[in-house]
Amino acid sequence: MRSVAINVGANTNEPGFRGPLSPDGTFEYIPIPEAKPTADSVPTYADLGLATDVSGVADRPVHFDPEFPEAGGERYTYGDEHGVKARPLSALAAGDYLFFYATLTTTGDSPAWAPERWGAYVIGHFRLARDPVTGEAYCDLSQTEQAVFDSNAHVKRAEFDAEVLLLGDPGGSCLYETVVPLSRPSGGTDANWLVTDRSSDSGKGPWWRRPMRFDENGTETLLSLVDEHPRAVADQQ
Repeated sequence: MRSVAINVGANTNEPGFRGPLSPDGTFEYIPIPEAKPTADSVPTYADLGLATDVSGVADRPVHFDPEFPEAGGERYTYGDEHGVKARPLSALAAGDYLFFYATLTTTGDSPAWAPERWGAYVIGHFRLARDPVTGEAYCDLSQTEQAVFDSNAHVKRAEFDAEVLLLGDPGGSCLYETVVPLSRPSGGTDANWLVTDRSSDSGKGPWWRRPMRFDENGTETLLSLVDEHPRAVADQQ
């Protein structure tokens, strides 16, 4: 068993703000905007029913990827057109895990376990229901086989462009209720022990933008923290 963690969600570039993190560890998952024409209808920020004020971008379509049923999606799907992410994701197999982390803005009083302004946090994961499907292989699938991905944002684009598609097992995939911190309380750019001791990443430079690989031990460690309070991570610094 192994896993990869990748950065997803709203950020200061697109749409210009990050999702919020509350002092109790809860958060709101906010996708990035859709950057390309779509053949099928996709939701706008207003359609998502977010608690966050999105009035400035309310009418913009969203690139709802990763797709979580807990946030209004149909299935657990993810697609990516960028090789830097697609390559490590394509190396996974059924039963492996894909973790999603996002940079979130700390709201209200900063708890002792969170950076004052922003940090990187794991917000959900997929347990893969099948081997990843490359974009080339997807085009060769039957209509029935393709149908499990028809709610994915890349499939809804006017021109299909995913280099890899992944499907999560509903019984082993979820959007978290509370985050698992990857940043140290000292600052968002300061990687904690989950990054430096458990992943393939050094924690140097812009680690919060890079894919991270985890072996079996690292994967099990991440999974063990899903239902723990976020301070459990900080306590192990």
